[in-house]
Amino acid sequence: MTPPKRTAASDVLLDINRAERTGLEEAVFCARKSADQIVRILNRVRVAKHPVLLTRLSPDQMRRLPARHRKQLDYDPVSATAYYGGTRRERVHGTVAVVAAGTSDMSVSKEASRTLSYYGVAVTEVNDVGVAGLWRLLERLDDIQRADVVIAVAGMEGALPTVLGGLIAAPLIAVPTSVGYGVAAGGTTALQTMLASCSSGLTVTNIDNGYGAACAAVRILRWTRGSK
Repeated sequence: MTPPKRTAASDVLLDINRAERTGLEEAVFCARKSADQIVRILNRVRVAKHPVLLTRLSPDQMRRLPARHRKQLDYDPVSATAYYGGTRRERVHGTVAVVAAGTSDMSVSKEASRTLSYYGVAVTEVNDVGVAGLWRLLERLDDIQRADVVIAVAGMEGALPTVLGGLIAAPLIAVPTSVGYGVAAGGTTALQTMLASCSSGLTVTNIDNGYGAACAAVRILRWTRGSK
C-alpha cells in the first residue's frame, strides 16, 4: 500500500485506508483546528467519497464553517461530534450499553454513543445512574446485562465502573471524566480510582475519552463476532 504524498504546502494528510489495516477509520479531531483547516479536510473527504466522523467540534467552530458544509454535517452539540457523508457503510454487529453516572458526564458518554452509531453498533444509553443513588443503577441492570460490551462513564470519585464490574460479565470499559469538585483534580481522581479498581478485568481509557472507549468496544465486537 503506497501512502499519499504530502505536498510542501499541505498540513492535511488523510489516512483513508486506515480501516483496511485496523478496522477503525481515521476521525477528525477538531479541537484547535481553524475553520479553514476543517473545510480543507472536508473537501478532501468529499473528493474521496468517504464518510468521516468529526470529534470535539465546538458550536463556535460549527458556526464558522461555510453554510454548504454545515448543511452536510449531522451535528450533535452535546457530544461535539458530527458525521460528514453519513455513517460508515460497513456495519459492526453487536450491542453496547453506554452508562453515565450523571448528566454532567453526558458530553463524554454521548461522544462514545455517537462514535458507536457511526460504526453501526446498536447502543443502549443509560444515564444518571451514579452510585450515590444505587437503586437507579439496579433498575437498569437488566438492560445493561443484555449488552455485548459495556462502557461506564463517571467523574467525581469514579466508583461506577467498579460497582458494575461486580455485577456484569461483559467486557467493561471505564471512562473517567473531568467532572468534580476540588480534589477530583480534573478527572485525575476518577482515573486513579478506576486504575486501582478491585473489579478484575476493567479496561480504563484516558480522561474524557469517550471516543477511545467506543473504538475499543468496536475492536472487541469485530474480533469476537468474526468480522476481523
